[in-house]
Amino acid sequence: QVQLVESGGGSVQAGGSLRLSCAASGLTFNTYSMGWFRQAPGKEREFVAATSQRGHTIYYFDSVKGRVTSSRDNAKNTVSLQMNDLKPEDTAVYYCAASPRVFGPSREPREYRYWGQGTQVTVSS
Repeated sequence: QVQLVESGGGSVQAGGSLRLSCAASGLTFNTYSMGWFRQAPGKEREFVAATSQRGHTIYYFDSVKGRVTSSRDNAKNTVSLQMNDLKPEDTAVYYCAASPRVFGPSREPREYRYWGQGTQVTVSS
């Protein structure tokens, strides 16, 4: 059974930092690209970052570029999202997801087969 478990969410003030982690089990981790998405109340799920199987290719959503860094450790089956200079508009539930897509990581939620349960990030002004 595949499991993706996020951790590291919380409440911070604007300008603060958080590091989210996602631990994967039940899948051959290094054959999946890993994505981070977020969903704010009343809004659609939104792409944040995606990392290829070996971590050589990483895409970021324009609004988080320069503030967010995604990385993965295939030896530990984990992917992380370091978020700095957080803004109130970053408030959302953050999800990690795994995609079997071969040709580069995807920005599209429909390309992802497995999802975590999400972790809440709240940024106050």
